[in-house]
Amino acid sequence: MFGDVELKSTLVFFLSLPVHLFVCFQVLLQVEICEIEGNIFRLKIDEASPLRARYKVRDVLIKEPSTQRLFVSQNEAGILVLSSVNEDYKLKVTANPFQIELQSKGETVLSMNSNGLLYFEHLQPPPSDSGKILQVSPTEKQEDLGLWQEKFGSFLDIKAHGPSSVGMDFSLHAYDHVYGIPQHAEGLLLKNTSDGDAYRLYNLDIFGHKIHDKIGIYGSVPLLLAHKPNRTTGIFWLNSSETLVDISTKAVHGLSGSAAETAKQRAVPLTDVRWMSESGIIDVFLLMGPTAFDIFKQFAQLTGTQALPPLFSLGYHQCRWNYEDEQDVKAVDAGFDEHDIPYDVIWLDIEHTDGKRYFTWDKKKFQNPKKMQEHLRKKKRKLVVIIDPHIKVDPMYTLYSQAKDKGYFVKDRNGKDFEGICWPGSSCYLDFTNPEVRKWYADQFAFKTYKGSTNILFVWNDMNEPSVFKGAELTMQKDAVHYNNWEHREVHNLYGFYQQMATAEGLIKRSSGKERPFVLTRSFFAGSQKYGAVWTGDNTADWSYLKISIPMLLTISMAGISFCGADVGGFIGDPEPELLVRWYQAGAYQPFFRGHSNMESKRREPWLFGEKNTQIIREAIRARYVLLPYLYTLFYRAHTAAEPVMRPLWIEFPGNIETFGVENEYMLGKQVSSHSLESDYPCSKLKFCDQRIRTILPWLCFSQIPVFQRGGTVIPLKTTAGKSTEWMIDTSYELHVALDTEACAIGELYIDDGHSFQYLHKKQFLYRKFTFHNNILSSSCRDESGQYQTTCVVERVIVLGFGQQPTFVTACSKGNDLTSILIQYF
Repeated sequence: MFGDVELKSTLVFFLSLPVHLFVCFQVLLQVEICEIEGNIFRLKIDEASPLRARYKVRDVLIKEPSTQRLFVSQNEAGILVLSSVNEDYKLKVTANPFQIELQSKGETVLSMNSNGLLYFEHLQPPPSDSGKILQVSPTEKQEDLGLWQEKFGSFLDIKAHGPSSVGMDFSLHAYDHVYGIPQHAEGLLLKNTSDGDAYRLYNLDIFGHKIHDKIGIYGSVPLLLAHKPNRTTGIFWLNSSETLVDISTKAVHGLSGSAAETAKQRAVPLTDVRWMSESGIIDVFLLMGPTAFDIFKQFAQLTGTQALPPLFSLGYHQCRWNYEDEQDVKAVDAGFDEHDIPYDVIWLDIEHTDGKRYFTWDKKKFQNPKKMQEHLRKKKRKLVVIIDPHIKVDPMYTLYSQAKDKGYFVKDRNGKDFEGICWPGSSCYLDFTNPEVRKWYADQFAFKTYKGSTNILFVWNDMNEPSVFKGAELTMQKDAVHYNNWEHREVHNLYGFYQQMATAEGLIKRSSGKERPFVLTRSFFAGSQKYGAVWTGDNTADWSYLKISIPMLLTISMAGISFCGADVGGFIGDPEPELLVRWYQAGAYQPFFRGHSNMESKRREPWLFGEKNTQIIREAIRARYVLLPYLYTLFYRAHTAAEPVMRPLWIEFPGNIETFGVENEYMLGKQVSSHSLESDYPCSKLKFCDQRIRTILPWLCFSQIPVFQRGGTVIPLKTTAGKSTEWMIDTSYELHVALDTEACAIGELYIDDGHSFQYLHKKQFLYRKFTFHNNILSSSCRDESGQYQTTCVVERVIVLGFGQQPTFVTACSKGNDLTSILIQYF
């Protein structure tokens, strides 16, 4: 077997697997194994000589990873052992039975195909074209025909190229805590699926999704993380077809220490993870950490980091299906000012268009959209409008007629434009997998083309799973045909990813590349973080949905998408006032902060629930605005270092097993801890699992919101909230210094213009570091390459955790910059 080894930077060999379709025969598979810089290994398995090329996921990886040379340290008796460049890792490849073990410093971290569940359905000609069909009985003939077609109720799925599923098992040694593979309305820890359904990754429009259900909902990121006290490991299964993930954790017996020293056995956990995809190839990346932060960097190295959002998008967003007309928009906008509540963005749903024709306006309700936007601009606020992927079938609708003439729609299996039912009625669906379509679509956002739009208008991509009313599972049929003749089954989970990509490129293009876009998408995939934000979809106004939103957002964050949130108050139904208040308090400490409601829900602007509740909501939103300097700095860290903005406790305390399953507390960065807001939760009872740091101080604890600043940190804040983020540009800063047990603290602040790409192209930014040590608070430059002029000053410094009252304080400066503050006491 290993006689065919080609060892340059990639190990290539061939594997024979028996396949039973018409007759039993051997299939030759090409196996490639390589090491990628940064403790990443890649395994690819494809047919050596397929009838036609199998689909390989495109555009998700930011580039084709460069490989490092593997060294052969053993090649004998059907066993090949390869060593990594630094010799920290070894790959033990066994020929018969085929198996791969990945070892780190002598310890097996994971193994592949150790349960023998590798399978690869070989592409075959259909029965009518195959001479082999003559060799089987009539009964078998009918069964074989079923491999090429499948019924879903009244829908018939014709598999033009036959069955093509792939799968493989991975064993994670000494791990029993696994996370990831969003999106599901599930808890933080992934559960055993041995006695139930597997986790499904298949993007679907599910209105009012159930809680604790393994069915796929709006987005999919096939990334799984496994954690134990001394290591975190990741598996990234790069496949965009329908995928199932089976998980089984059990205890096995292993030797403790050297077998020669002791024969004592101990039970250690073993987690088996089986990945099964409907089509494509096996293309898997093994992220070896060894820390969680290493995993995040490794995943970002492959798929990109979170785009740095414009500052306004971190403010509060007000949305409803639907604000009725221009007068309604102005009235809601005025209501925020009247009740002294900050907000940045008002949103318009599908009713703002001319008969659900996107890129248009209802001529009666929105007679002068530019004037409405100018009104918002003067208030220093923004507008977001919805633009879905389905296009109304109407020859008089320019977008439809152009797309049809150019052949830009997804086709059905007979080569005609695929038609489905969605909001406008009969609709066709743009084929965003086609780069030419994406370029054309991006051009639609030009101001001269999108009449009535201005540069304060941003975009919400919804219904892009894609949603097809009256379709199988309310989505597009799998035998629909995309660019380059790929079936929809191959690219389904990428559809929303591609629409958001095209939309973001359109918003950048309309500003000649100068301004950052803001695009919210409902459907997403690995790499969607490069293009904007996501949310958890159509949740319900119920306490259980508030509770589940925390682990859902943590899971999405760990999968690389930091800019995520859940609809405040619940999209469906009418929240009781206490639930709405609590949801605002929770949303204020989550990355994307939007109040949103269904058209059948009662109006729920923040001032409609009595003065007491209005006051609490006002305080929650104002606290968010005060926190923005810290939050924006966290997004810069996400953008440059792939650190999740919102993260579970175990990431900050990886050795403390008590944190591994905690899902009702989380961290914003390293410095702030928040707790989910259950109705009877007392602020003083927060359990914080860090034995090393005892200085955990209550911070911004109003109306029983348990929010804590971690000892040993410095947090930059604004001294007061403004009407919107733009009103606060010149508002001064204050620093909250919370000392640890050694009376030390560190923190940082990132500043740029908040809207352009000048931070990237012209290095127009400031990145400061704050250090408190030996009673001196000092400020220094974190990145010397950045230069940015700001009139803002640090107006106040609040130090928490002093054992005694200071006698006097001395401030020192260099030029106009404050460099240190000396605090002395006797």
